[in-house]
Amino acid sequence: MTRPATLRRASAKDAAALAGVARATFTETFGMLYSAADLATFLEQHTPDDWAREIDDPRYAVMVVEDGHAAVGYIKLGPPRLPFTPPQGAIELRQFYLLQPWQGGGMGPKMMEWALEEARARGMDEMYLSVFIDNERARRFYVKYGFEDVGRYAFMVGDHEDTDVVMRRAL
Repeated sequence: MTRPATLRRASAKDAAALAGVARATFTETFGMLYSAADLATFLEQHTPDDWAREIDDPRYAVMVVEDGHAAVGYIKLGPPRLPFTPPQGAIELRQFYLLQPWQGGGMGPKMMEWALEEARARGMDEMYLSVFIDNERARRFYVKYGFEDVGRYAFMVGDHEDTDVVMRRAL
């Protein structure tokens, strides 16, 4: 990494790049935990068409992290899609990923500050997220920003069941 990465709002033109980064970041972070078939089934959800649909949907907010003109990460807010119904005025931090070479360089805090500001600007009262129970680094990061553990649920990757921690923060 020769220059600092930047953060900008995604447009539908970014859909293919974001689909690629989504598949790459999930694979490099968690790919070793799953069979090839389960991983492939899960990654099928990250299509350019699905990304374009969410980017164009006003209920979502997506930011791209770029190094030069290459996407190296992203962060997505959207309506809660958890295995329970959060109270009115809640938003979910749906995804927060950076490719490994850009982790630890200060972009994570910028991404989180954007997410918190965006949620407040939308009039939200609470933010929820889910994180793999064994992803200690991510869990420590979220706790640093005031998120607290409020439960667990089964997160499916293909036919493989993982345990995710649901975390919540008042805004």
